[in-house]
Amino acid sequence: MSPQRHSSGVRRYRIPVIVAVLVAGFAGWWWFGGKGETEQRYRTAAVEQGDIRVAISATGTLSALSTVDVGSEVSGKVAEVLVDFNDRVGKGQVIARIDPSTFEAQIAQGDAAIANARANLQTARASLRNAELDYSRKAALVQQKLIARGDLDQSLSTRDQARAQVASAEAQIRQQQASAENAHLNLGRTVIRSPVDGVVLTRAVEPGQTVAASLQAPVLFKIAEDLAKMEIVLAVDQSDIGQVKQGQPVSFTVDAFPDRRFRGEVRQIRLSATNTNNVITYPVVISVDNSDQVLLPGMTANAEIEVSRRDNVLKVQNAALRFKPPVEDPAAQAQQPQRGNGMSDELPKIAATLGLDPRQQAAFDEALAKMRERIAARAAAPQADGANNRSLFGGRLPGGGPPSGGGNANASGAMRQRMMERFNQQFGAFRETLSEPQRQQWDAAVAAVVGARRAPVYVLAEGKPKQVLVRIGASDGNSTEVSGELKAGDEVVVGTQSAEAPR
Repeated sequence: MSPQRHSSGVRRYRIPVIVAVLVAGFAGWWWFGGKGETEQRYRTAAVEQGDIRVAISATGTLSALSTVDVGSEVSGKVAEVLVDFNDRVGKGQVIARIDPSTFEAQIAQGDAAIANARANLQTARASLRNAELDYSRKAALVQQKLIARGDLDQSLSTRDQARAQVASAEAQIRQQQASAENAHLNLGRTVIRSPVDGVVLTRAVEPGQTVAASLQAPVLFKIAEDLAKMEIVLAVDQSDIGQVKQGQPVSFTVDAFPDRRFRGEVRQIRLSATNTNNVITYPVVISVDNSDQVLLPGMTANAEIEVSRRDNVLKVQNAALRFKPPVEDPAAQAQQPQRGNGMSDELPKIAATLGLDPRQQAAFDEALAKMRERIAARAAAPQADGANNRSLFGGRLPGGGPPSGGGNANASGAMRQRMMERFNQQFGAFRETLSEPQRQQWDAAVAAVVGARRAPVYVLAEGKPKQVLVRIGASDGNSTEVSGELKAGDEVVVGTQSAEAPR
């Protein structure tokens, strides 16, 4: 083979090899470089307009509003039981009888004792009359000096003794009458009556059974006064009890009707804490309407106390508040949240709920205009950012941005106090025009806005996450109320996802 042919063959095989190497190199750059940069994707969720309901879960037992234990005040054998379980009874209705023979005998014995005491009284009175006559005769004889003075003294003593015997006989009669009256009362107690209108829940006695009431009255019946109105006593954890208020709505279910949700209302928050294995709970009483009589005493209720409800508010998924851009995305990390008007946007909404008259509205508009002027002036002076971050209206805390450096966006208690003081000074003239109810409503609303927590969320801007600081409100565990530079329909980042490599 000639050298020329050999060189030509080498060139023929070298060109495809070079092309293959170039293609492989480009593919590697596209896969590991270009594709790696363009295939970073983010999972998003839309900002929604809707309702948020915050509830506390607890369990309790249904019971009647008033349950009466009916017992026996006297001992004896039960002669009759006239009611059974679930029977409806009226107030004063006879529900049982105890054998009255013992008490009837006591009454007969007492009547005889009274008769004997009356006879003794007659004897004492006769003795008294005789003693008084004897004393009168001897007193006359002493005047005539026909008898000794000692005989008169003896007669006086006999008369006084006779009077004491009459008083004793009269007291004996009263004693026997009281004893007889007690026997009559016990006889009446042998008839057991219902003290209330209600339903018999339990019956703990049978005819022929002997009851002993020597130390305490034995419970024979348990009667629920009215099952149309019931209650639940919930055990609420100490961490949640501060949110519970009287009048809050409650919904609950029972195992007997798993597909039905019943309604109630917080009636009472009791102060008697219970310590169970170092877990502190407080009893909360829920009133329940049971007009259809489907709920029964003793049922276990799984309840939710609605402690807060926000209607028609902006809300985002909680995952959006937890999301942080990847460390390898320096553009997202370096972005700073935008400034916003913050309070200047919220205050008109608060004022709109107060029903201001023209004079009050004019005072509010003037204070709001001055506040916005200060915000604009400070925003135009970047060198004052350090001071602005410590101010209510010029800093980023109330206006939608955190302090420089992306630190904690939630103001401390001391800072909030200073913010409120500054705010009260700037809106003091307007506040003085308000009535007392308006002032209370205004103060509560402003304090809620100033004290609200803040957190960053990220919206996609040209494929990159952009940080926006929002004010956080109520949360139901899945979604959280937000306010700030967001609107319904905005896509907020909730996570990242990686594209699958082609096979």
